[in-house]
Amino acid sequence: MKIFSISVVLAPPSGASVVLSSASDLSSFSFYQKGSVGEFMTFFSKTVAERTPQGQRQSVQENNYTAHVYNRGGADQLAAVIIADQEYPVRPAFSLLTKLLDEFTAQIPQSSFDNPASINFPSINTYIQKYQDPRQADTIMRVQQELDETKIVLHKTIESVLQRGEKLDNLVDRSNALSAQSKMFYKTAKKVRTLLHWVILYS
Repeated sequence: MKIFSISVVLAPPSGASVVLSSASDLSSFSFYQKGSVGEFMTFFSKTVAERTPQGQRQSVQENNYTAHVYNRGGADQLAAVIIADQEYPVRPAFSLLTKLLDEFTAQIPQSSFDNPASINFPSINTYIQKYQDPRQADTIMRVQQELDETKIVLHKTIESVLQRGEKLDNLVDRSNALSAQSKMFYKTAKKVRTLLHWVILYS
C-alpha cells in the first residue's frame, strides 16, 4: 500500500482548479521518472477535482493508480485528493481527506488562496508520511462516523469521470501544465501497458 501524492485544491464550480498545497512520495520511481511522474500526479489531481461535484466523494482509477477525491465545496470551494495504489483502502483515504481539509481551513485564511505560493502548510508532509500506513487513520475513522457512504462513488474509471467527448489523451496533449517530457512519458507508459495487456492475454 502506498500514497504517492496528496493535495489541497481550490476547485471552483466553473473555471480551472489550482493546487494550493501538496506533498508527494515518489521514492518508488527512478530519478529520471520523478519529474514527469510528479507533473502527471498534479495534472491528474486537478482533473479529478474539477470533475467531482461539490459535496461528493469518489474514487477514480487510472491504470495502477486510484485518486480518492473529496470535493467539499461550500464557501471555500476546496477539494482534497489522494493518489495511491489500488491496495490503499477507501475508508481511511476519505477520513484522511476530511481531516486534511479541516486542518487546512483552520490554519490557512481564505484570503491567501489567490496567492498559492504564499501558503505555508507543512502539516501536509506529515500526512503523507504518517498515513502511508492506513491503520493510522483508524482513529480518524472512529471519530468521524458521520462519513456519508451514500455520497461515495467508488471505482470509477477516468473515462467515466471526464465529460462526454473528452479523452484523457487529448487533455494531456492540450495541457500547459505538463512538459513535453511528461507528455512523452505518459504516452510511452500507456503503449507499454497496452502491449503487456496483449502479451498476458495471448500468452
